[in-house]
Amino acid sequence: MGCLKGKKIVVTGATSGIGRAIVTELLAAEAYVYGVGFGADIVAELNALANCEAIELDVTSEEAVAAYAAGLDTVDGLVNSAGISILEPVLEFKKESIEKIFAVNVIGGMLMSKEIAKVMIKNKTAGAIVNLSSQASIIALRDHLGYCASKGAVDALTKVMCLELGEYNIRVNSVNPTVTMTAMGKMAWSDPAKSGPVLDAMPLGRFAEPEEIARPVLFLLSDAASMVSGVSLPVDGGYTIQ
Repeated sequence: MGCLKGKKIVVTGATSGIGRAIVTELLAAEAYVYGVGFGADIVAELNALANCEAIELDVTSEEAVAAYAAGLDTVDGLVNSAGISILEPVLEFKKESIEKIFAVNVIGGMLMSKEIAKVMIKNKTAGAIVNLSSQASIIALRDHLGYCASKGAVDALTKVMCLELGEYNIRVNSVNPTVTMTAMGKMAWSDPAKSGPVLDAMPLGRFAEPEEIARPVLFLLSDAASMVSGVSLPVDGGYTIQ
């Protein structure tokens, strides 16, 4: 991904999981990373890395996001990787749980995209935005009512952003990962009784590693994808062909 050398990329959810893997891959590609996340210790670790600036930021705060974006000079790309999940079945879900999920997974990405797109437009930057969606936007997962609904919304907002930002030469895509072996993924899917049926239905027969999600994100950020916009790309070992 040499074509990302020197590009300035904002990554939310940068302090853990897939977001942290995206930061690692971007730095290896010689991009300059603005990391956004939570956890003072991890933010400090990121700030100790070359070509990386990180802060704690609540992406659900309209005021905080606007102030953050106003402090950036130029931005070439944005990755909306921040996300949460609260598992509740249809007959037991709580309104506040759905609101929390949508606040981070949907509204947070919309706010970041709005403000970073303004920076790109101001500087006439041919930018790229990548939203982290999920295979949960394509198939139903038991106990994932709020999460599935939020990721369906991510795919929808990706298309609207593609439509409205294309005239400014800003591309917008999403990636839709399968279960990924982050620390949280390993904990949640370590029970063979739970993981077995999913793995049996997956043509590649295994879950994804974080870097296997990060690399398609880098492709969509890069000039190699200069004519790719409005796409929701499954990175799922073939699981969603079912």
